[in-house]
Amino acid sequence: MSHDDHEHHHAADSTGSQGRLVWALIVTAGFVVFEALAGWRANSLALLTDAVHNLSDVLALGLSWYALRLTAQPAHAAKTFGYHRAGILAALANSAGLVIVALYVLYDAYDRMQNPAPVQADILIGMGTAALLVNAFTAWLVHRGSHDDLNMRSAFLHLMGDVVSTLGAIGAGVVIRYTNLYWLDPAVSMLIALLILWNAKGLLAEVMDILLESTPRDVDMGSMVRDLMQVEGVHGVHHLHVWSISRQLRMLSAHIVTDDIRLSEGEDLQKRVSGLLGKRYRIAHATLQLESESCQPDLLYCDISRPNHRYLGE
Repeated sequence: MSHDDHEHHHAADSTGSQGRLVWALIVTAGFVVFEALAGWRANSLALLTDAVHNLSDVLALGLSWYALRLTAQPAHAAKTFGYHRAGILAALANSAGLVIVALYVLYDAYDRMQNPAPVQADILIGMGTAALLVNAFTAWLVHRGSHDDLNMRSAFLHLMGDVVSTLGAIGAGVVIRYTNLYWLDPAVSMLIALLILWNAKGLLAEVMDILLESTPRDVDMGSMVRDLMQVEGVHGVHHLHVWSISRQLRMLSAHIVTDDIRLSEGEDLQKRVSGLLGKRYRIAHATLQLESESCQPDLLYCDISRPNHRYLGE
């Protein structure tokens, strides 16, 4: 696939994702009002919890949509990497929102557990079933693309959290209908909140790894160095850095020690090294500085806070 074909494919996929997010947002926003009214009438904390979670989904979907539009903007002199990190910031905001909602639900559910209130089980079951269908539909809408995009992933986790929470609400409603165990309603809310926190924890950890420019978790640096040393013409590697701009966009910079070769031979070596990195480690862009054997290698992972006096002319 050529560079232009790749750009057209990425633009088309981005447009499709934006459209799916808009439909998910519209459907979710329309349902929030009905579910909140039903939860208030049924006196069900589980339904009200789900309505609040759905409301957070509306905000999350709106933020994800805006970030997706921003990410599609081209790079320019002020943003040489483009706006790819906009999606990461949206994922950070969405995951932080998940934590806030979950903590609020835990507090409210604990208070309700002390004094369980009667719940209209029929309304809880009926609205829970309707919410399940709506949440499953919207989760299906945004599922495509959620594997490689943390922004879409955060929106998908919001919606899947709703699917699980509505299943819990339905189950609580069925049991309450036949047993009048009203404490099950806040108990289910607490379980939902804990599940939300668990999902948010993993998402936050991945977002922070990207923002801190950590090495991708599935990249073994030792194996990478060994693979690079197997490339014909490579005699050493140092000043090696691997990081992510977004979940699917990985970058690398390194100094490659080789013979005192001609420029055309150096270009061929760079192509072979870049091909290896792209195939085995999904590195989208590699910046390689070739050095002759006479250059003494520094640390494999250099300390960028210390200036390199050799290149500063000191």
